[in-house]
Order: sequence, then C-alpha cells, then structure tokens
Amino acid sequence: MKKKRHEKIMELIEKYPIDTQEELLKRLREAEFDVTQATVSRDIKELRLVKMLSSGGRYRYAKPKEEKRETAEKFRSLFINSAVSVDWAQNIACVKCHTGTANAVCAAMDSFPWNDIVGTIAGDDTIFILMKSEEKAAFIAGELKKMVR
Repeated sequence: MKKKRHEKIMELIEKYPIDTQEELLKRLREAEFDVTQATVSRDIKELRLVKMLSSGGRYRYAKPKEEKRETAEKFRSLFINSAVSVDWAQNIACVKCHTGTANAVCAAMDSFPWNDIVGTIAGDDTIFILMKSEEKAAFIAGELKKMVR
C-alpha cells in the first residue's frame, strides 16, 4: 500500500502544482487513499520531496534531481576546502576563501537556487552574498560558518 501511495504522490506532484501538504492530502483522498496528514508528512520526508520554484513563480513539491544533489555535494566539498571564514554585516554575507578559489565557490553557489539570495559577486579570495534582509544574511552566514573548518 505504501509503495502504491508513494507512486501516486509522485504522479500527483508531476501532474499538479501542489504546494502544501493539505493539498497533497486532498488529492490523495480524491484518489481513494485513506491517509492522515501525519502519513503525508512522513511520505514527503521519505520521498525527499523539496519545494522548488515553478515557472509560474510559485513553490511546489518536486522530486530533487540527482544532478542537483551532486551539485550540492560538489558545492559543499568545494566550500569546505576553500572557505577560510564567514561573516555578515547588514544584509550582506561575506566569505573569505583561499586565494584563487572564491570565483569557483561562487559559481558553484550560483548553480542551484538559494532562497532569499538577491545576488553574489566574487573576487579572487572574497565572495559577497547580497541577501533580502539582515536576518537572512545572519542565517546564511551561520549555516556557511558551520561548514568552515
């Protein structure tokens, strides 16, 4: 039953721009699956569904592509081996890198969508990340600092 439900979920998210668990729950019930919200939540985690920005400008559930996972792993590896420090001021996060590596790190960062990043710019050893707010800059700086050795 679980396998069939997972298959149906994948079919539904491909067919419809589903952006909430409630909407997914409703569609599953319409397809005669007797499920609870807790079950849908577990299914989303097990299927590793993510919310992606659609062409219409809305977020919707989607299955992450393997290449995106690989890109994220490459970014993480590159960042860990290149970044020296991370800090932020107002709505800008700053990443200091080993000389000559900032451009590659920045390009890897730009290769997949990050919420709340307005844009990035890289020099030889420094990356500036323009965020939508101070809170977002503090958050991303905190997350990136966790990866710095």
